[in-house]
Amino acid sequence: MTEREPFRTRIKVRHYELDTLGHLNHSVYHSYAEVARLELLELSGALGGGLRDARLASVLLESHISFRRELRAGDVVDVTCETKFGSGKTFHMDSNIYKLDGTLSAEITCTLGLMELDLRKLVADPRGRLELAGVDTKVLSGSE
Repeated sequence: MTEREPFRTRIKVRHYELDTLGHLNHSVYHSYAEVARLELLELSGALGGGLRDARLASVLLESHISFRRELRAGDVVDVTCETKFGSGKTFHMDSNIYKLDGTLSAEITCTLGLMELDLRKLVADPRGRLELAGVDTKVLSGSE
């Protein structure tokens, strides 16, 4: 399979998102990655009825951020999101935040699982279970 560009969405940094130093508050970087994750999940069909009918939901288990360059009010950024499936019960949805000039501002790595809502347990083979629920995993993971 040929590799494609990761999903990306554009966001403008708003004044109320700044910390006392005039930089984008650290927690907002995570929010920007969440916006990209949810938009990609929606695009793949993961937020529709298939997962709900299967009594499944994605859950965030871990998030890590590396800050590279500051962001300030009025900056416009592209936030990428790409899913990587492996073996086991978890998968990754990673994001990069870029200024429009291409400067990398942050790298965010997230570990997720697919939870069976009645048992409150992670399921094995999340990719397979997503596909059974009608989710287009090729939209989620263009490089696999």
